[in-house]
Amino acid sequence: MDSATRRVILHVDMNSFYASVEIAYDPSLKGKPVAIAGNVEERKGIIVTCSYEARAKGVKATMPLWEARKLCPDLIVKKPNFDRYRSASMAMFTILREYTDKVEPVSIDEGYVDLSEFSGTKPLLIAKSIQNRLLEELLLPCSIGVAPNKFLAKMASDMKKPLGISILRKRDLPEKLWPLPANEMHGIGEKTAEKLRSIQINTIYDVAHADTIQLKNLLGINGARLKERANGIDDRKVDPDAIYDFKSIGNSSTLSKNTTNEAEIQEVLRKLAKSVSVRMKRKEVVASKFFVTIRYGNLKTITRSKKVENPINKEDDILFVASHLFFSHWDGEPIRLLGITGQDLVEKSEAVKQLDLFSFENDAKDEPLVELMNKLNGKYGSQVIKKGVKANKKESSTVGTSFNKDFLRE
Repeated sequence: MDSATRRVILHVDMNSFYASVEIAYDPSLKGKPVAIAGNVEERKGIIVTCSYEARAKGVKATMPLWEARKLCPDLIVKKPNFDRYRSASMAMFTILREYTDKVEPVSIDEGYVDLSEFSGTKPLLIAKSIQNRLLEELLLPCSIGVAPNKFLAKMASDMKKPLGISILRKRDLPEKLWPLPANEMHGIGEKTAEKLRSIQINTIYDVAHADTIQLKNLLGINGARLKERANGIDDRKVDPDAIYDFKSIGNSSTLSKNTTNEAEIQEVLRKLAKSVSVRMKRKEVVASKFFVTIRYGNLKTITRSKKVENPINKEDDILFVASHLFFSHWDGEPIRLLGITGQDLVEKSEAVKQLDLFSFENDAKDEPLVELMNKLNGKYGSQVIKKGVKANKKESSTVGTSFNKDFLRE
C-alpha cells in the first residue's frame, strides 16, 4: 500500500488482568487456579475473572462461586482490589506511551496503539518488545493483535491467549475470520447473534455477505456497520483523547443473596445513588436521563428509564428518581442485582436549569451570590470563582464494580 495510507494498529489486551495483577502481587499464586469474586465469604458470590489454570477446570466469569468451587475445589478466591488494578493499568499505559503518543485506552486492561509512523518490520518488533516488557517489568501477560485497523486488531488479539501475537490482514479474512461463528465477532453479543440466526446468518462469512437492507431492517444502522467490519472495513482512528469522552455514568451491585426485603433494596439503591453522584460531581457533569437495571434471581434482566426535566447530580435527587423507577416496575420477585446509570450528560457549567414553581424559591435564595460570582468571573475570567469546591477524593470502591474508563482518568 502507499505509505501515506498504510496503517498499522495494535490492540493490546491484558490476559486475565485482575487475576494476573493478584499473581504479580503474590508470586506464590503463580500456576494455581485463582479467581476474583465479589462477596468472597458468600456462597452466592459471582466470579469476575479467573486465571487460565481456573479456566482449564471450567471456571468462567459470571459463574456463581459455589459452582466454581464445585468444578475446582482448590480454587483460590480473592476479593477485588481496584486501587491495585488501577495502578497496574496506569503502569501498563505508561509503557505503551513510551513507544508513541498515539495510544487510545479502551478500558482498564486494553488499548489501541497506532504504529503507522514506523516502517518495515518495526511494528512487529515493537509488539514483541511491548509484550516482553509488560511481562518482565510488571509480571503481566498480554496478547497483541496487529492489523490495518482497530476492528481487525481487536479480533486478532483474541486469536491466541495467553501471550500471543497475531497478525490479521484483509487478505486473511476468508481463512482466519469468516469461518468463525457470528457471536465470536466483536460487536455481536448473544442477543444480536440470536436475531441473526433468525435470518440464517450463523458465521462471520454470512455477516460479510448478507443483504445490507435486510441487516438494516433487522439491526438498524448497526447492521450495515457489522457488514463493513466483517469485510475488514474500519476507518476509525486511534484517538488518545477518546478516554475523555463519556456518554454515561453508572454503577451496579450484585447482592450477596436474592432478596425481596424492601429496606435492603432501598439501601442498595441509596449506595448506588451516592456512588453515581460522587462520580458525576467529580467530572462536573449532570444527567437528564436515568436508567435502573433490575436482575432477578432467575437472571432475567430488565432496564427502565426516566427523563428528568432539570439535569441533576445530587445523591438525593438521583435516589428519588431511581426509587420511583424501581418500585414502579418491580414485580415482587427476588432481586439479584441492581444498577443506576445517568445518561445524556452535559457539563454542569453548560447546563441550563428551567426554573419551576418548586425550584424557584430555592434558586432565588442563591441569586445575590450568583450575581456576585458572575461579576467577578466577568471581570477576572470564568474560572476565578466557583460555587463549591472541586474535591480530589478517591472514589469509593465498596459499592458494586466499575469496569469503565474511570480507572484511567486522574
